[in-house]
Amino acid sequence: MSTVHTARPASLDVAGQIGSLFVSAVNSAVSFRDARRTQKALSKLTDRELDDIGLTRADISRIARR
Repeated sequence: MSTVHTARPASLDVAGQIGSLFVSAVNSAVSFRDARRTQKALSKLTDRELDDIGLTRADISRIARR
C-alpha cells in the first residue's frame, strides 16, 4: 500500500494565497468591465427597445450587476 503526503511547506501556502488573491482580483476586474459594458449597451437603447425586451431604465443597473 502506498501513501500520499499532502502537507506542503509554508512558502508554497503563501505563494498559493498570493496566486488566489491575484486570480480573485483579475476576476473582479473582468466582472466589473463586463457589467460596465452591459450597462452602457442597455443605456443606449430607447425606452421602446427596452420595453421590447421586457426591461425598463430602472432595471439596467440590476441587470448589469448579474
